[in-house]
Amino acid sequence: MPVVPVRLHARSWHSYPEPAPQSTAFVLYTSGTTGPPKGVLLSRSAIAAGIDALGEAWDWTWRDTLVHGLPLFHVHGLILGILGPLRIGSRVIHTVKPTPENYARAEGSLYFGVPTVWSRIAEDEEAARALSGARLLVSGSAPLPVPVFEKLRERTGLTPIERYGMSETMLTLSTRFDGERRPGWVGVPLRGVETRLRDEKGNDVPHDGESIGGLQVRGPMLFDGYLNRPDATAESWTEDGYFKTGDVAVIDEGGFHRIVGRESIDLIKTGGFRVGAGEIETAILGHPSVSEVAVIGVPDADLGQRIIAVVVRKAGSPEVTEAELVELVGAELSAHKRPREVRLAETLPRNAMGKVQKRELF
Repeated sequence: MPVVPVRLHARSWHSYPEPAPQSTAFVLYTSGTTGPPKGVLLSRSAIAAGIDALGEAWDWTWRDTLVHGLPLFHVHGLILGILGPLRIGSRVIHTVKPTPENYARAEGSLYFGVPTVWSRIAEDEEAARALSGARLLVSGSAPLPVPVFEKLRERTGLTPIERYGMSETMLTLSTRFDGERRPGWVGVPLRGVETRLRDEKGNDVPHDGESIGGLQVRGPMLFDGYLNRPDATAESWTEDGYFKTGDVAVIDEGGFHRIVGRESIDLIKTGGFRVGAGEIETAILGHPSVSEVAVIGVPDADLGQRIIAVVVRKAGSPEVTEAELVELVGAELSAHKRPREVRLAETLPRNAMGKVQKRELF
């Protein structure tokens, strides 16, 4: 690549007009969890609206010091983790590697991490206690397992904040700094965001905290389309301006959201029931011998889809049997949500953002 020397203390003799708010600021590629990555067009105004809404929801100000070690090529690390501090005026410390030791040394007030990072910190008691002086611990990019949520709260004295977003939407849902923080739930819509649930026929799904539907969102921080993919862009939007996220979720009476998973992978139709893989995973993660789990639905001539749990055992823990885990799910959820098969694995396949690649498990 050509090298351009930069005079660090020089100033330009020219002035440059501010680009239009609707102009494209970034083309960020999706993580490719369920298909080939697509280029997401994010405008300057969308980025500004998204960061400002987060500033209000998290009481994020210039007094904060943000700490994270996330990759700088996705929304989480780049837009939220670098442009966020630049717009709000806070300091930012990038730890390069998101290790418990690096997070503990940083002495920040606001920390970003993915579940893998928080799991390692929760297991490192000394590092976890070093974060007790922080103001907010924010988890995203994938669901935070409830046992990790509880251990973080126990060892840091802080209740983690969970939030939800995508490359196409940036963040649209979050627990607030002054609101309820419920394990397994990603909070309420940010300022300017509207959400709804739809079934396969496009009908409304009730907000009762139990019924599962496809999540649709709209708001000022959404993208302008996919790069050179007018077909994919058109398929993603409804006529009244909602973006079809491809995720399935439940919403309770108070507007709190829980993400069940991707509609194409995590919505399992078994024996006439619609089951979310996420709730089964949460139940299995409650077993003390389970480190990680991924639940999938595979074709079954009788049931339509058969529920299978792929489990990683925690190092040094006692053996766990299939019968134990099946019984655990049946007791916590219901009989039709029990796995028909449990497979043990050394690791789960993940992408660069730490998201499990379930397609590789089929």
